[in-house]
Amino acid sequence: MIIMRRPAPLEIFMRHLFTKAASLAAVATLAFTVAQPAQANQIGGGAQRADAAATPAYFEMTDITRSTFIVKLVNDREINHARELVSGATEDEPHLVGRIIKSPAAYNPRWSFHFDPDSVQFFNNAIEVCDATIPYVEDHLDEAGGPFLPGRYFCPWTSRLVREVAAP
Repeated sequence: MIIMRRPAPLEIFMRHLFTKAASLAAVATLAFTVAQPAQANQIGGGAQRADAAATPAYFEMTDITRSTFIVKLVNDREINHARELVSGATEDEPHLVGRIIKSPAAYNPRWSFHFDPDSVQFFNNAIEVCDATIPYVEDHLDEAGGPFLPGRYFCPWTSRLVREVAAP
């Protein structure tokens, strides 16, 4: 016979506290990882963002589900890297990471969320806590920003750019 006991209030509190602490640590790690390239641009003389693009560029990305998603890029370095990925000139840092905004964008009407264009970067490897598929994010958008996609950072490990698309 198996006897099951109810967890004591202290056990429940400790589990809750541990979950919150782990989520905060993941967000801090992700924020530090994503912030490093932006900080590196400021080190060499305090120059402002000289890499800001005059004209945004739009790219179609996909993931393992074969769903497509339009991404707006506003940073010259990221736009150039995206174009190199699409042309096949590079295979380095093929995946996208960025902070999601929980509202549709005119250029991406199929989905109820989009990347904040100022936050999009490329990566080779990322922590698991920000990985999901495009449809999964859509289906669980109300949970994004908590333990699911802490800080609303989304880094689909199977993401890849398919092509550049015309501005809407």
